Amino acid sequence: MSSVMPLMEEDRNLLSPENLANPLPLYEELRENEPVHWSPRVNAWFLTRHEDVLACFRDPRMSADRLKFFEHQIQGLDPDTIREFMETSRNQMVMRVGAEHIRLRRQTGAGFTPPRLDAMCPSIHRTMKQLLDRVYEQGRMNLAQDISYPLPTRVIADLLGVPAEDRERFQRWADMLADFAAPAAGACMLDAARRANQAMVEMKDYFLPLIEQRREHPTPDTLSLMVQAQEQGQMTPGELVANAILLLFAGHTTTTDQLSNCVHDLLAHPEQLQLLRRRPELLRTAVDESLRFHPAVPFVFRVAVEDVALRGRLIRRGDVVFLGMAAANRDPRAFRDPDRFDITRDNSHPRHLSFGFGAHHCMGAGLARREMETGVSMLLERMPRLRLDESRPTRLKCHSLNFRGFEVLPVRW
Repeated sequence: MSSVMPLMEEDRNLLSPENLANPLPLYEELRENEPVHWSPRVNAWFLTRHEDVLACFRDPRMSADRLKFFEHQIQGLDPDTIREFMETSRNQMVMRVGAEHIRLRRQTGAGFTPPRLDAMCPSIHRTMKQLLDRVYEQGRMNLAQDISYPLPTRVIADLLGVPAEDRERFQRWADMLADFAAPAAGACMLDAARRANQAMVEMKDYFLPLIEQRREHPTPDTLSLMVQAQEQGQMTPGELVANAILLLFAGHTTTTDQLSNCVHDLLAHPEQLQLLRRRPELLRTAVDESLRFHPAVPFVFRVAVEDVALRGRLIRRGDVVFLGMAAANRDPRAFRDPDRFDITRDNSHPRHLSFGFGAHHCMGAGLARREMETGVSMLLERMPRLRLDESRPTRLKCHSLNFRGFEVLPVRW
């Protein structure tokens, strides 16, 4: 028998301002009382227990091909409004399943092997130093905008081998795509669709000349490896440009939020921050605990391709299912004292689900960890008195189910 009192149905609105701002009580209530929850407001299922979320990541009946969901979002719109977005997305590995997903992931992921990512560490360090040098004399900053926002974009640009001076365009495109892929509650889908489509057009126009340059003059970067795979018949030209766009988008969007979340978690728990300062060898577990405690991507969704029975509920073919990684990461059945931020925690058994699991485990997880570890380490070393700036309020980015971070994170030193 659950000790958590059931909520009234109107209080289970996952998109209410109150629940978007602080979803943890709702996660707990659903996890204990209705772990397989149908939301009529979202027209989708929500899973909140670690065991169930993990099982659905493994279940081939839960498809990552989510284009039908996007098609549903734009019902009634002129198909040309979103044509480029849809056609390009169809060629991205995150929308493919089975052998097609494995093929594209293998070719796209050639630049994400551990040795190649280790070789990126000097670039991450150099970029972080430049960002810190820019703000150090001020004694204060908005960490979300001054560090977390530009760092991942510069790093992924370096990995791909695209000009870092174009980063403002990368950031604008990523934001336009995210606004459609994970719309804010009450957003105008027509406007979001138009912007996402325009972003895809502009990104293709940007990448096509670069791809041709790599054909003529290969360089030691990920884009050249992908061009080589395409020339060997392992990718189509459409798949090549689509997955280059995906890497640029994904490399910016989530790491931006996760770095701010990690720094906030440490500053909001000063005893853990002091422990990390005394024992810098805990850096890796500190980053991992922040990924569990405060994931930048609370939910991903799948589409059922067959009927699935789960805990007495019937998920029908075609239903959308949101997998609650943030809720699963706080499941007391899986984690001891899950609401405590503990940088000494062993998160390997069971593992948090913030990077997903199985075939669709986030390919950029290794790069994200290196960025976070370098970013946190250099912040603490350069700014031994780093703390939250309580004279200025933080502002969360919590307008949708899919992304969570900070728009404003004031700190001082």
